[in-house]
Amino acid sequence: MATNQIERSQPSRRQFLEAAAAAGAGLIIGFRLPIRGPLTSFAANDEPFAPNAFIRIAPDSTVTVLSKHIEFGQGPYTGLATIVAEELDADWSQMRAAAAPADASLYNNLLLGPIQGTGGSTAIANSWDQLRQAGAQARAMLIQAAAENWKVAPSQISIEKGILKHPASSRSSNFGDLALRAASVKLDGLPQPKDSKDYRLIGRDLPKLDTMEKTTGRAIYTFDIERPNMLTALVQHPPRFGGRVKSFDASRTRRISGVVDVVEVPEGVAVLAEGFWAAKEGRDALRVEWDESGAEKRSSDELIRDYQRRSKSVGALARNDGNVEDALKGADKTFEAEFIFPYLAHAPMEPDNCVIERTSDGIEMWFGSQVQTIDQQATAAVFGLQPNQVKINTLLAGGSFGRRATPVGDRAVEAARILKNSGAGRPVKLLWTREDDIQGGRYRPLYVHRLRAGLDSKGRITGWDQTIVGQSIMAGSPFEALIRDGIDGTSVEGASTLPYSIPNLRVSLHSVRVGVPVLWWRSVGHTHTAYSTETFFDQLAMEAGRDPVEFRLELLKDHPRYAQVLRLAAEKAGWGGSLPAGRARGIALHESFGSFVAQVAEISLRDDGMPKVERVVCAVDCGIAVNPNIVRHQMEGGIGFGLGAALHDEIVLEKGRVVQSNFHDYWPLRIEEMPKVEVHIAKSTQKPTGVGEPGVPPIAPAVANALYALNGTQVLRLPFARSLSSKG
Repeated sequence: MATNQIERSQPSRRQFLEAAAAAGAGLIIGFRLPIRGPLTSFAANDEPFAPNAFIRIAPDSTVTVLSKHIEFGQGPYTGLATIVAEELDADWSQMRAAAAPADASLYNNLLLGPIQGTGGSTAIANSWDQLRQAGAQARAMLIQAAAENWKVAPSQISIEKGILKHPASSRSSNFGDLALRAASVKLDGLPQPKDSKDYRLIGRDLPKLDTMEKTTGRAIYTFDIERPNMLTALVQHPPRFGGRVKSFDASRTRRISGVVDVVEVPEGVAVLAEGFWAAKEGRDALRVEWDESGAEKRSSDELIRDYQRRSKSVGALARNDGNVEDALKGADKTFEAEFIFPYLAHAPMEPDNCVIERTSDGIEMWFGSQVQTIDQQATAAVFGLQPNQVKINTLLAGGSFGRRATPVGDRAVEAARILKNSGAGRPVKLLWTREDDIQGGRYRPLYVHRLRAGLDSKGRITGWDQTIVGQSIMAGSPFEALIRDGIDGTSVEGASTLPYSIPNLRVSLHSVRVGVPVLWWRSVGHTHTAYSTETFFDQLAMEAGRDPVEFRLELLKDHPRYAQVLRLAAEKAGWGGSLPAGRARGIALHESFGSFVAQVAEISLRDDGMPKVERVVCAVDCGIAVNPNIVRHQMEGGIGFGLGAALHDEIVLEKGRVVQSNFHDYWPLRIEEMPKVEVHIAKSTQKPTGVGEPGVPPIAPAVANALYALNGTQVLRLPFARSLSSKG
């Protein structure tokens, strides 16, 4: 191995600034975590053909795609490799994927701005043209190399499943045979990527590249990393957000076998020990006195009452079409509803963690970094280094749902401060427990929505007024400048962009300052706006005596992609057809991250009044489906994720302290609750758009609308368990 060898104790296991495409680059030497193959490095005399920053072709003809996007289950390694394989005409068995180095000059996310990072369902969308071009370039260089070698015209050479062929002379070569010659080829201009009619791999159900490693336990996560002489660190955080250490007594902690050091950091008090259990026991033995003079001490109910009061007045205008007040005054009937959405934790299967050590050049880190540029800059600032002196090895991660994409790199910073403050001088593995994660903040904000609407005598919607109250995710972050005229777009998205043709429509926002740290949560603002708008719409449809699908279609005449998925979901679900007694269907429609999703939920009723979701039919238009199998997986996963949160989940504050602590009281969807899911992908020639998040928003309102159709019950406060269950 090279100097960056990983040592393991066991064989285990959104739209910010537009930027120019990354330029090509030569061979990148450094840490590589290949998928579908052992951890390797290339010797000086065995270097791969590196036509650009994204592709490496080894002498054995394997093709490694360097992914600038982290793989935490959403499928970019496979999707990005598919794009390259298509342009190369490679055989799928040749393809590999690895994390690209942390280098924003080469691996800038073109949809997020001048930073390297993953989020907003941008991985495939922002890499589509970039990787098509990179693949086409590599293909042209290989063909040119073969042409020079065989002394024939490049136009006479074809590639099929990774083999270059010259039919007239029956000569053939694989990629590895031509790698050395191809490295010196100079092309005249940029080759053009394929036309979609010639696609052989894109649009096919190809197996994911990381499945085998994950199912056999060979995949490497942060928890697997072992560095020589490494210590494990756990931090005692304040019980209320905004609390600070006043003093602490570590005398009992230091007597525990294995404890090496105890250090104060701005986040709390860190215990460093020889392994997890010693660190855990040492932390349990700590006595900390907290300064809570600046802490948030309000309870959830207090915040909700304040939000409810604010929702009765118009806030900053996010959208203001026509004259809403006059329309409501002149309506034949008016309706009003108030929706309450709780704080939500991300609760990924793998809690936060990070491995960090000093090197002769600066700092090296191993973890599931979602926004490498921010983590790199934030860590460098702790040590007074330049960002390029911080090397980040991006590992596989067990989920995120937004949690790893903090705007200040808080996990990297916490690890960096511990390393800096410790006198041990040893590498550190920072671990968060499940309780740390559930109680550690960075939640989906709590929101209150107040909606009013009017119907005329013919049952047409004449006016729609929506007021949203909640915390701004952008406020206080490095992205605060993106707040325009008092509007944080992440608070109103999905409401301010409501597609229905309503002549008088107003959406306003009150952004409230609360001392609870918040963050984007899978599908961000769409998590609550889809629910309020789609359930309120169904109420209006029922009051107007209209079928919910037909009522929507009438108001979507200018939005064919919305209408297409709505019709597709309704058709595949048998909308309007008979159902067994005690069952009902509900439908919801929403666009997020450029993708259009409609879902039909079929439910029955449990003995405790909770809905049992029997079946979900999902239709999605995400542009060209690079790998339909991954699209289906992400829709299914999004449905399960959104359903679990809607049915059960909330983070509750009592005098500022979080009540929930683990999966026994923050309840992810259990396997027996998962409905049968059918996913139908609309045919499209549009460029690919996101699929990691758009499956989440429609599921909760679809279930709520089915319940409304079944027995007239409206769920205005989530989760369902709070409103319906005998346990609520």
